[in-house]
Formats: sequence, C-alpha cells, structure tokens
Amino acid sequence: MDIWTLLIVGLIAGVLASLVVGGGGYGVIGDLVIGVLGAYLGGYIFQRAGWHAPWAGLAGTVFVAFIGAAILLVVLHLIHGSFYGSPWRRRPPL
Repeated sequence: MDIWTLLIVGLIAGVLASLVVGGGGYGVIGDLVIGVLGAYLGGYIFQRAGWHAPWAGLAGTVFVAFIGAAILLVVLHLIHGSFYGSPWRRRPPL
C-alpha cells in the first residue's frame, strides 16, 4: 500500500469510526491518525485471528481499518471515560 492509499483509507476509516463510536469527529488530523493506527491494529487482529476482509480491494481495506479504528476508539473512551451518554458516567443536574 502506498502512502496516498494509506492516508485516504485512514481518513475514511477514522471519520467513520469517530462518527459511530465517538458521536463527533476529531478533526481531519485526529481522524487520520486514528484511521491509520486503526488500519494497523485491524490488520494485526485480522491476521492473528485468521480472518479475511469480506470484500476484496479498497472496500475490504477500509472495512478492516474501520474495525481497528473502532476498537482503538472504544479502548480510548474506556480509558478516558468519555462515552457520550455512558451509563457509568454521572452528569451534573441542571
């Protein structure tokens, strides 16, 4: 994978994962970093588990990167305790 493909896949996966897991976005740079790290994490998990992407080509690559980015964001949210609407987090009364 060349650098441009990695950046495009990372940006798409990061934006999708931040919308699904985090509710909002983290900006272009933040989503890009989350997506690229998620691509490596997703590739590692899929390789270790012996799984394959359900689609070939770019769509499969984005899917694997999205799964990795979503896992990364869930772990980061659990560490920081910042899930939106989390039942474990109390909000101050109005």
